Amino acid sequence: MRPQPSGGGDRAKVVAVVAATAVVAGVGLSGFLLLGAKDDRADGGGNTAAPTAASKSATASAPASPEPHSSGTERPTIPGWKVVVNPKWGTAFDVPPDWKIESPSALIGYEDSSVDYDDPANWGKSIVVMSAPAIFRENWCLSDGDKDGRMDNTGLAMAGTKGSQGSKSTAEVAVGLADLWVYGGYTQPDRKNIVHDRTARSYTTRSGVRGSIAWARSTDTPREDKCDSDGKAITFGFKNSAGGFVAWSLVGATGVKGELPDSTIMKILSTVRLHGKPTQA
Repeated sequence: MRPQPSGGGDRAKVVAVVAATAVVAGVGLSGFLLLGAKDDRADGGGNTAAPTAASKSATASAPASPEPHSSGTERPTIPGWKVVVNPKWGTAFDVPPDWKIESPSALIGYEDSSVDYDDPANWGKSIVVMSAPAIFRENWCLSDGDKDGRMDNTGLAMAGTKGSQGSKSTAEVAVGLADLWVYGGYTQPDRKNIVHDRTARSYTTRSGVRGSIAWARSTDTPREDKCDSDGKAITFGFKNSAGGFVAWSLVGATGVKGELPDSTIMKILSTVRLHGKPTQA
């Protein structure tokens, strides 16, 4: 079952959460779109240039029960925090206790309305997607930006992991994806308001995972709805235990009350670690 699009402005107001077997209840980082079809092509692909097009709004139907997000053996490295495990890519990280952890089979990302989503063949196509996400303040802002008579919830931040096959370096992963998350979530269809790192810098997590990080931020993005804001994203590119390139990203709103501080983001990033053998080759 595929929710039907409705309305939508020129900027990114769509986030997709894809469950493996059912439509899941939504959280939104600019109005979440929830899909019932499994399609993880975007989660497994390499970095690509963002298309210059707008996104659509959509609504969702009945929720699915969440799956356990931890193997039961993984423990947080920061006392009192919660563990987010992504078996697909063999990664784990910790988040503060007030974050919501989604199912390991969930995908979340931004879609592009230049694609005809009324065509089932296009379901699951997106600008950028991460899997096994965690959400910070999922109901941070409520509005009916698409004027369909239903309130859409906007979250404050989210974090997760994706594969990046085809990438040539951890630096390429970091720079390309940080920019893409801000474009998809906050400035689409324009890139002029994005300021991003042109080169990545080396970073090593507490557990000894080495890779590269890069930031991207938007400034003075036009406001079309009360929940619109500027955004920021950081991506950590590294290799999992199978030698595959993966990307951990955190994206969120900036210049708003309750903004997730960069210091907290870096603390979360410091907990990123490998977790067993990836189930995705």
